[in-house]
Amino acid sequence: MPLITDKPCLAAHCLINGGIIAYPTEAVYGIGCLPENEISVARLRQIKQRPHNQGVILISDRLKRLEPYLQALSPRQRSLLQTRRLRPVTWLVPAADHCPTSLRGMHSRLAIRLTTHPLVTELCRLTGSALISTSANRRGQPPAKTAHQVTAALGQDIDCILTGLTGTARTVSEIRDIDTGTIYR
Repeated sequence: MPLITDKPCLAAHCLINGGIIAYPTEAVYGIGCLPENEISVARLRQIKQRPHNQGVILISDRLKRLEPYLQALSPRQRSLLQTRRLRPVTWLVPAADHCPTSLRGMHSRLAIRLTTHPLVTELCRLTGSALISTSANRRGQPPAKTAHQVTAALGQDIDCILTGLTGTARTVSEIRDIDTGTIYR
């Protein structure tokens, strides 16, 4: 069974040590790990039953933590990324050439989102890193909205659940191409 805590410092410690955690985001619980840990990323993909050709979403409290994974941003792209919206938006942004395929899948773009959720921003601050964020569910199942639902769906496979309230968004983030504006979800 995972460690269940309301203390971000314990969840951050788990992340730093290669763990997979669940945590509340803007609309649902997410599961994630640090993107630099290839073993954790592979484990997360296995838990999610996520095909290797699909990318994952990186979230952060600061654009600076995401920039190492991206091509140089234009002023327009930077402005779009930093504009706060009522509904969270995940942007598809040109990935840096060295961005691992474990993060971007077989695509030339990486999915990123800036977040203001207080627990996620604290996790980013404590780890000094962006986080992988994918909904807390197995492929084809509905995303968990509570820590209890996370435990029921994934409790045997993850290391820690950071309890707390999800944000006020009613649905998961919209996914939009930063250059074309095309909406994919």
